[in-house]
Amino acid sequence: MHLESRTRSCVVVHCHTIDLSDGNIRLEACPSAGQHVKELQVDTASFHTAARTSLQILRMYQIVPGAPVEQPLTEGSHGSPFKKKRSSESRPLVTSGILGCVLVLAAVIAWCYYSMSLRKAQLLKNESLDLRKDGFVIRDQGGTVIFTMTFRSDSLDLDSCSKEGNILSCTRSYSGKLNFFIQSVRSKDTVMCYRVRWEELQNNHSIEHAMAYNGSHWYGGAETAEQHWPIKIHGEQDPQPFVTSDVYSNRKAFGGILERYWLSSNATAIKINDSVPFHLGWSEKGRTLRFEARYQNSPFRPAAGQRAFPELSYRVCVGANVASIHKYMVRRYFPKPIKVPSSKVFAKPVWSTWALYKTAVSQEKLLRYASDITTHGFNCSHLELDDRYTSDYGEFDFDPQKFPNASDMFEKLRKNKFEVTLWTHPFINYDSINFGVAVEKGLFVREPSGELPALVRWWNGVGGILDFTNPEAREWFSSHLSTLKDRYQVASFKFDAGETSYLPRHFSTLTPLSDPSTFTRHYAEMALPFSDRAELRVGYQTQNVSCFYRIIDRDSVWGYELGLKSIIPTVLTVSILGYQFVLPDMIGGNAYPNRTAEGKDALPDKELYIRWLELSAFLPVMQFSIPPWAYDKEVVEIARKFTELHETLVTPRVIELADEVLKTGDPIVRPLWWIANDDEAAYKIDSQFLIGDDLMVAPVLEPGKQERDIYLPAGQWRSYKGEHFDKTPVYLTDYPVDLDEIAYFTWVPSVDT
Repeated sequence: MHLESRTRSCVVVHCHTIDLSDGNIRLEACPSAGQHVKELQVDTASFHTAARTSLQILRMYQIVPGAPVEQPLTEGSHGSPFKKKRSSESRPLVTSGILGCVLVLAAVIAWCYYSMSLRKAQLLKNESLDLRKDGFVIRDQGGTVIFTMTFRSDSLDLDSCSKEGNILSCTRSYSGKLNFFIQSVRSKDTVMCYRVRWEELQNNHSIEHAMAYNGSHWYGGAETAEQHWPIKIHGEQDPQPFVTSDVYSNRKAFGGILERYWLSSNATAIKINDSVPFHLGWSEKGRTLRFEARYQNSPFRPAAGQRAFPELSYRVCVGANVASIHKYMVRRYFPKPIKVPSSKVFAKPVWSTWALYKTAVSQEKLLRYASDITTHGFNCSHLELDDRYTSDYGEFDFDPQKFPNASDMFEKLRKNKFEVTLWTHPFINYDSINFGVAVEKGLFVREPSGELPALVRWWNGVGGILDFTNPEAREWFSSHLSTLKDRYQVASFKFDAGETSYLPRHFSTLTPLSDPSTFTRHYAEMALPFSDRAELRVGYQTQNVSCFYRIIDRDSVWGYELGLKSIIPTVLTVSILGYQFVLPDMIGGNAYPNRTAEGKDALPDKELYIRWLELSAFLPVMQFSIPPWAYDKEVVEIARKFTELHETLVTPRVIELADEVLKTGDPIVRPLWWIANDDEAAYKIDSQFLIGDDLMVAPVLEPGKQERDIYLPAGQWRSYKGEHFDKTPVYLTDYPVDLDEIAYFTWVPSVDT
């Protein structure tokens, strides 16, 4: 029996020939397909079994050789009843024979499809990545899925996919043409990266991919109002523009410090490309982060001359552990600071006028504040004169009513060894004398037509916002700051605002902005000439601007929403994003009305203030505004103790680590998993942290508590009380910590180290 030519052709196309001509079954491979024969041999026996069974069925109904053969009837002859019976009985045999052929044919076709599926599966693999029509997965060396990305907006037409070298590419989705590829790049022995790009070529609809948690813990992204470590997602959020915003005024937005970078405890990391019109959402039910690229209903704009077809591209990297993959990503994708800012600011507290005086500050109050600092025996890196020392917003000299003799004031402060920084911002209110000047010179961000300045509302009124993409605007702003600095020998400036949320909804700039957060980058770069003591509250691709980065204003409360508990998660997050010179805002919070856990005289709660002070002492910079003497002698003594401890214990470590930041980009303030890479407990702890690798801090962050649970990772540790712990890892339950204490532990090298 021979297969018909059509069937035989099918088999040959898939590099196998089936020969049944001599009553035996042979599966022969095409000479050119030797590579695939080895892959397919594993199931050849199964095919042989199926085919033999079909052949046996045929043989059951064959006529036995040598049996009488029926003769044809001739004219005048009469067929016997026996011959007629044989003729009628042969019909089922023919039917059975056809059925047998069909069974053999079915087995051959099944083999064809099986062969095709194996080859397609091999085609759609790239290193440890498996591509499917609706997404891809990445596996570790043991075969466990550690990363999953689902294509939510469309599916690939896998018949359009091909593989060449280390690049998997597809040309069609179910809705049209596209440019899709995944390229594997082995960057080093322990790191494998995958470049992924989905670019629409026919449609301007959005592209959405959803990244699953896969049972791991994720970190990074952005400063937020309710900050957690690791990231916690609540509810269902459609993707929204991933741009810098003032999260104090809009608590559902992303913060002023953000990067398109996330890191997981599965030793995977993802970096979204700068060219993507990027929107971020999430699903608590699906346990996913939703990445979307779109131009419709979005502040993102295609580059000049580019069609409004979105592109979603990113790089996924897999490493040996969470710390090593983060080190790789930072060295690869983040710029490093160009220098270490003032060591004096690390060592001695900053004293700000804001929380204490708000906008009612004056020359008299500032001088009295400085005198009180000295009288109560505190050191000072510099005084920070905050809002409002000018007559109107957008001016660059002192209000003569509030500061009748500014030059004399600065002279007195210098005589008493006080340096001063001044608050500044990018706005010029419409009632300022500089508003008309800026309009005439074309210095403002404009309406979309480009003809009129765009008015914006901010927390101190209505005005224009300077266009920092305009070199003339940058020069005008910088020259005014330099003049002010030289006239009064000002040490530096506190640069406030700078988020894209203060841009008009529709606007134009001299240099078009595809990504609105580029405005934040231009504004942050204004601090470079004053960077030794400059303070910023925004950062986007500006890790090289060597300033102090202040986290957004804190409320005087205990919780995770801009309260005391949010400080460690926020500092860890911005540190992972590459901003290491962190200023954790004012001790005790800002004492805003209706946002304060009040004690006496409308001050923040005394216990809250003390616990905040103790935590700040173990962070890179301390900043006071509400002074300790506003409470009582006990608070003053505790404050003296911890400002001294900060200068003697913490600062030397911080400055040493700051020097390392210039070379490595590694954080100064580190999570526990930095030294405990495979420790599930360390991945989840948000109330402890490390300064470097050898100083671990565990502050009390709950009201009414003088004890707390503390986790000690593997290693030998010595407590601040002199206790030694070598049976680790271990939880210390209800470890006692008095009101005037903070628990901290130093790592003790083993004898073999």
